[in-house]
Amino acid sequence: MPSISYSDALNDALERLDDLGYERGQGVDLANHGPMGAEALALLGQTDEVARWVGRYRKAMEHHEPPAARFALDPADESSWRPALGAFRRAGDWERLFLRELAGDPWREVLARWWPRLLPGLFAGLTHGVIRTAHAVRGLDAAGDGATALQRGELARGLAYWAARYRELPGRPRLRGAHELSEAVAALPRVPLDGPAGPDTGRQRLDMLAELPGYGESLEVLAPRQASRLLSEMTVQFADVYLGHPEVYPVPLIHGVTAPAAVRLVLPHLPPALHEPTLARLWQVQSAFLLVFTSDRRDEGTAAWRAESPDLPPLDELGARAAEHGDEHVIKFTEACLREYALRPDPRYPAAAFAAQRRVTRLDDGGGVAGVVS
Repeated sequence: MPSISYSDALNDALERLDDLGYERGQGVDLANHGPMGAEALALLGQTDEVARWVGRYRKAMEHHEPPAARFALDPADESSWRPALGAFRRAGDWERLFLRELAGDPWREVLARWWPRLLPGLFAGLTHGVIRTAHAVRGLDAAGDGATALQRGELARGLAYWAARYRELPGRPRLRGAHELSEAVAALPRVPLDGPAGPDTGRQRLDMLAELPGYGESLEVLAPRQASRLLSEMTVQFADVYLGHPEVYPVPLIHGVTAPAAVRLVLPHLPPALHEPTLARLWQVQSAFLLVFTSDRRDEGTAAWRAESPDLPPLDELGARAAEHGDEHVIKFTEACLREYALRPDPRYPAAAFAAQRRVTRLDDGGGVAGVVS
């Protein structure tokens, strides 16, 4: 049995990580995964490992200084805050705004007020804005009346990162079609590469997303479904996509699972009227992932993935293996896959988690960043 509670491990990690900026890396801008990884690790029952993992994480890659707050944003004046969406230099202003909001109102009210304003920019930071927000929400929900200032501050930073890296994808998605998720994924055409993939391939494809075959049509092909069911379809299909593409750099496609799994944590705290537009934006993001990061269907929708996981360990070992592996994406992916598996016991979830543990470089070995789009 762990000797440290989830709450204690989480708050200790937030204190240890408090000085880190929003992003890290040399020559690229990668999201700070420290708070997300620590919270997911605690949820995996690895609370005794959280402090040690935080130390490993801090040493792995230098974090950038966060932009300082300069000009106040007025949440009641759209002409004040809207121009600051997607302006990373305003991250400090966004953080200060959300700290004020959370000091004055319950966090659920702040979340419900800002969710529809930020939702069109769900792609922000390769979905790390919404994912960081969701991990903070889970911590606050678990804490109840005992939530700490560190936890409220983490929600402020999650929302601030989402706002500062806000990026709208072209088009307006709607759940008004007739296709199930698996059919929509199978029907989406993929664009072959003209040559070898380079470090800018993903960014170039994202910039021309509206011109890629099938993208515009994909935004309205998905049938409306009950939120929990559609979230399960999204996560299981993208576990399948992940397993079917061993040739792709192994990090970006992980977010096809972790983003909807993160949204599942937040929807119970939002008005029901926000559920369907949220699911539509998630499908838009997933369509973009498929078009940006894959060039064919490869082994999607086949049983080929079974050959990749002949040594799949017992489910109760996957969390410990993720902690030992150390990479923050592997930790978050393993937690999301196991949580989704508990709701829908599809063997592709644990197989995908195990595949990531083998494909992604261990934290102590330096990791890699190629192919990431922010």
